[in-house]
Amino acid sequence: MALRTNSTTDGGSTPDRPEGPDGVPHTHSGTPSGSAVHPVDELLPPVKLVSTGLQHVAAMYAGVVAPPLIVGAGVGLSPAELALLISASLFTAGLATLLQTLGFWKIGARMPFVNGVSFAGVAPMIAIAQEHGPEDALPVIFGAVIVAGLLCFLAAPYFCKLIRFFPPVVQGTVITLIGVSLLPVAVNWARGGAPGAPGFGSMRAIGLAAFTLVAVVLCNRLLRGFWQQLSLLIGLAIGTLLAFPLGLADFGAVRDAKVFALPSPFHFGAPMFDAAAIVSLCIVMIVSMTESTADMLALGKIVDREADEKTLAAGLRADGLATAISPVFNGFAASAFAQNIGLVALTKIRSRFVVAAGGGILILLGLFPVLGSLVSLVPQPVLGGAGIVLFGTVAASGIRTLAEAGMESSANTILVSVSLGVGIIPIAAPTFYDAFPEAVRTLMHSGISAGCVMAVLLNLLFHHAGAARRSTSGDTPGTTVPTATPS
Repeated sequence: MALRTNSTTDGGSTPDRPEGPDGVPHTHSGTPSGSAVHPVDELLPPVKLVSTGLQHVAAMYAGVVAPPLIVGAGVGLSPAELALLISASLFTAGLATLLQTLGFWKIGARMPFVNGVSFAGVAPMIAIAQEHGPEDALPVIFGAVIVAGLLCFLAAPYFCKLIRFFPPVVQGTVITLIGVSLLPVAVNWARGGAPGAPGFGSMRAIGLAAFTLVAVVLCNRLLRGFWQQLSLLIGLAIGTLLAFPLGLADFGAVRDAKVFALPSPFHFGAPMFDAAAIVSLCIVMIVSMTESTADMLALGKIVDREADEKTLAAGLRADGLATAISPVFNGFAASAFAQNIGLVALTKIRSRFVVAAGGGILILLGLFPVLGSLVSLVPQPVLGGAGIVLFGTVAASGIRTLAEAGMESSANTILVSVSLGVGIIPIAAPTFYDAFPEAVRTLMHSGISAGCVMAVLLNLLFHHAGAARRSTSGDTPGTTVPTATPS
């Protein structure tokens, strides 16, 4: 396989790379000369594998159980059925994560990429539930999720070609927005979960979050080696122990949880296919595909194995297949979890097998609800304190990428400033788009997707649109990018 070099600007395309033995192209940038194994493909010792995998589960657990809690409450499920829906979400998140990290054929990005229940579909699913009533709501939702998953799977090889419109300046903008968009979530966790929750905004909750934040920072500063890599998990454990005497945690959930529960296929009834519901969730799936693409690009930067077209296509196929299969086990759409990207950046552990171990733990939590209840002992304020570190780390990675993207260019400065501004609108004013059509609301309600779309459009304007590209080409020096071609 020969290499050619293409002269390009910051608005140019991302290079292709040679394929690895698993059929997925990758770069070995950052791997010591002569080393046979990239850190992404490194298999760690069992103790380290399980403990760091558990750390990933702790970071994502709240995000996995929140959508089924909200949708289940909207449908009017009983506590027992709600517990089943949560277990199903954990189980299917584990399957999706294994599919993404281990993969087979052309499915799975084979990166330390965590998949879970997409929060983007919560509002449309609640609307579907209100329209169809409690008996038909979940079957209609599951039918629409299956179709949306198939759409994602079939569209993956075409959607991934958008990578040529994701040069470093766009990638850095989107990565920064991922972190910034998640920080309000961490702040609400730090205050106690959500407005209206008991003790929300109390000094006990905020103090516990601050204590956890300090614990994570000090562990990262004072510990060394393996223990430093577990700084987040140690901080979560310390914060949870303090929560008990403060009355912010109890063992009630553990006492009431079942020991074992095998997933029952189509427990809530056979899927039903409603045209309006399908269109709604297909739009959500396109938004999720945009976010997953951005997340894979961000993760590629962090682990020093940049995601190219084939890697993105394989990752999106895994999203689609996992989404299409999830409703069989009473689960919802699967998508990337950006908080775990922050954890990879924080710990410097790049092995995809660590995340695969986390996927295995998620499956066990789904099969053994009593284990899941132990993880749920971690209170929201504790998660909030740790979340500020995680999500801030993602934003810092984006800023680092922007620093390498040629910000002396006036075109790039405008691209970044406008895209960040548009992306922050739904964060600063969540009701800003309420009067817009539903399709626009679905796309723009997420700061990540809104900023991503704006960054891509401005990149097209400044770097790809004929005369506009020529007029700005002198703003920054051209760079030489190697592109793989068949020999």
